Amino acid sequence: MSDARTGLEAVTALVHAYAERLDAGDLDGVARLFDRAVWRSPEHPEGLRGAEAVRRVYDGVRLYDGSPRTKHVISNLVVEVDERRGRARSRCSFTVIHGVDARSPRPILSGRYHDAFARDAAGLAWHFTERATVVDLVGDLGSHFREAPSPRREPAE
Repeated sequence: MSDARTGLEAVTALVHAYAERLDAGDLDGVARLFDRAVWRSPEHPEGLRGAEAVRRVYDGVRLYDGSPRTKHVISNLVVEVDERRGRARSRCSFTVIHGVDARSPRPILSGRYHDAFARDAAGLAWHFTERATVVDLVGDLGSHFREAPSPRREPAE
């Protein structure tokens, strides 16, 4: 994300880019968002570092003609930016809606993302430095993941 947007605009765009890329089936693009970040989830509370490690997580997502058939709805986004230091934090809620057959779509997962960001040395591009996913509600994940994730645990923040 390289341009002269404010930190608020750039961070908001990054949060939504994750949802857009994932829903489009661009799993490599999702992973690239976390190239310079620590990525935590209930299954990986210790944190994964870098795009390659994060990309392996998405190998478990079922694709239907290249799409996971999901809609990640981001809500309640709060962004706090320190423009002087080039740092930002955000938190938001998410709901994943999944649809593959006549009984669909339906919500299958809901939770929160807690993110941290930094601006590069040139002062233009912002990037993730951390994502912690907290899962609050879990539905039937059988048609979304090849293997169902483990029960909910809050990642270390």
